[in-house]
Amino acid sequence: MKKLIRSFGFAFKGVAYATSSQLNFRIHLGATVLALLMGYFLQISASEWLWVALCIALVLVTEIFNTMIETLTDLVSPGYNEKAGHIKDMSAGAVVIAAIFALITGLVIFLPKLLLLF
Repeated sequence: MKKLIRSFGFAFKGVAYATSSQLNFRIHLGATVLALLMGYFLQISASEWLWVALCIALVLVTEIFNTMIETLTDLVSPGYNEKAGHIKDMSAGAVVIAAIFALITGLVIFLPKLLLLF
């Protein structure tokens, strides 16, 4: 049981590191708060909550993977390396794809409800 508890501690330490060191992760956390507040105030359905939760998880996980890949790439290739640059670019591209998916999903869910308010 101690090992399990310690493993969660390490996991939260990793999330704390991403939060403290990565501006983009903090931006995504801000977007998370905004999406959660909008979902609450616009009273979205349970299935819509599932889509919002999926988008939040997808973006945050890809951002953490991006940080992991960039850190590891810098560790194994501290000097300039064209292939290392491609790896880092593709990692960032994965975050962009996830964020665009989240944006489109958010527009599909929230825009009709916001338009009804006006």
